[in-house]
Amino acid sequence: MWKPEEAAGEGEREQDRWVEERRSPSKKSGPTLPDEVAFVGKDVEFKGIITYSGTVRIDGSLEGEIHTDGGLLVGPEAVIKAKVSAGTVVCHGTIHGDIQAKDQIVLCAPAVVQGSLTTPVLSMEEGVVFNGTLEMKLQAKAEATRDMDTNVVNITSRPPVQRLAA
Repeated sequence: MWKPEEAAGEGEREQDRWVEERRSPSKKSGPTLPDEVAFVGKDVEFKGIITYSGTVRIDGSLEGEIHTDGGLLVGPEAVIKAKVSAGTVVCHGTIHGDIQAKDQIVLCAPAVVQGSLTTPVLSMEEGVVFNGTLEMKLQAKAEATRDMDTNVVNITSRPPVQRLAA
């Protein structure tokens, strides 16, 4: 008898497990993903600019640019030659190009990354190959809080104004 789970290839089941592991609220560290994830399969080759919201997992090859406030998941067989701007980047594959992440970058073995990274939070496993530069910027929320605290300190630390009698 035909069973749907037998029809799905091993790669598809692996993708499902991979996504479920990252959705799990019991996971103590690392990024969590939203419920909706789009996949770009390993046989797909794309050249151009991708702009999206939400989370996309890429297992194929991509050349160009990626722009999102959401997540980018790079599978172990993926090869990306692109300028990446995202909220969160989780990489298991190869990225040649600059990566700017608003929230965090997670590099998992056997990732290979060549280019500059700009992010407030970086996590890198043993076995990752990274050649490039790293700039860690404060998260926007932390910057706003720090700026407000600085302003308050500056205002309250001023000496009292003395008035001269006329």
